[in-house]
Amino acid sequence: MEQLKKGSKKLLNAWAFYDWANSVYSLVIASAIFPIFYGALFRVAEVEKVEVFGGEIARAPLISYTTSLAFVFIALITPLISGIADYLGNKRLFMKFFCYLGGVSCIGLYWFSLEHIYFSLLCYFFGLVGFWVSFAINNSYLPDIAFPEQQDKISAKGFSLGYIGSVILLLINLAMVMKPDFFGITSDANEAAEIKAMKYSFLSVGIWWILFSQYTFFNLPKGNKKESPKQNIIFNGFKELKLVWGQLKNEAKLKRYLLAFFVYSMAVQTVMLIATYFGEEEIDWGTDEQRTIGLIVSILVIQVVAVIGALVTARASKVFGNIKTLIVINIFWACICVYAYFLITPMDFYIAAGLVGIVMGGIQALSRSTYSKFLPETTDTTSFFSFYDVAEKIGIVIGTFLYGFIAQITGSMRNATLFLFIFFLVGIILLFRVSKLSKKD
Repeated sequence: MEQLKKGSKKLLNAWAFYDWANSVYSLVIASAIFPIFYGALFRVAEVEKVEVFGGEIARAPLISYTTSLAFVFIALITPLISGIADYLGNKRLFMKFFCYLGGVSCIGLYWFSLEHIYFSLLCYFFGLVGFWVSFAINNSYLPDIAFPEQQDKISAKGFSLGYIGSVILLLINLAMVMKPDFFGITSDANEAAEIKAMKYSFLSVGIWWILFSQYTFFNLPKGNKKESPKQNIIFNGFKELKLVWGQLKNEAKLKRYLLAFFVYSMAVQTVMLIATYFGEEEIDWGTDEQRTIGLIVSILVIQVVAVIGALVTARASKVFGNIKTLIVINIFWACICVYAYFLITPMDFYIAAGLVGIVMGGIQALSRSTYSKFLPETTDTTSFFSFYDVAEKIGIVIGTFLYGFIAQITGSMRNATLFLFIFFLVGIILLFRVSKLSKKD
């Protein structure tokens, strides 16, 4: 098959379509259905703790520790994969592998149970790994498939497609959970119909992810091959990260931007990961059913508004420049953190969800395309994006740990949310340092 030309509409759309394929994981598994299923599993069993590795761990720390461990693993494996992919010149192969690993792991969540906790946690663990590593490789394609003037728009389009696709599947899954009889799902002696419906939703995510990714894989190029001796390939990724770090000394703007990104992304990702748990604990919903419906509605609000937010941000960056737009978005995020401290009623939380949606998609899409624009002329895009993604994952580990630590020592998630305000404030200051290096980015 003839390789599509860089900047061609078909190639750009194929790249962006991977967001449509894999974003169902981040919404259905990470944000909506799985957290509800996980909590219900413990409530049905009437336990709060489970025995793992010879000790008893409560449900919340258990999934939190598994998530943190997964991100540590992702941060370690990403440079390994990037090094091998660059030297073999076939990063598409690795993107496929991690896509299928994530998809199959989602399907494996169908058998998630407290009786088989090790297998269950492994499926959750590798679902995270598959999503983030394949997403990182897809990010690294951006400068390969799009010219600088195209990158903001196509990056925003990718996130928008992701939000639309994930909302469509989530609505179907929610209909299954709320009206299982309509779909022929019935209760039995061992399991309620609602729990069965949630398990079917995990199957649907895995199948959706694998099926729709085929269009992307069919059209993406294999990748750029390095003409270098293939020695110690396993550790070449870490060598490449070291080389990237060395190159940053001569790329002042890129180095300053990476530092700013590291700080504010730490806060953004933490907010996105803990938002559901914050709403569940701090908001007065009334009954358990109202809590479940309220949290799901909030998630849907975020997803729908985020589509508009990503597109508006892309247009704003064209008019005002990337860095100035990112500064405004970070100011918006900082205000949300202060507002979150005062949330009490469900309506307060719905408003907060809408505000988060406005800037959530925008900051992710614009951060990705801004980094791509600042890269020096190179075919080694995988290593540079590996560096970007490792920085992001280390930030997630630090951010979630500090958030949990502050919440624990102060006894309030609200205080921890105010603490995130500091990260955004520092990020704004660092972005101003980037803007000083050029009048137009």
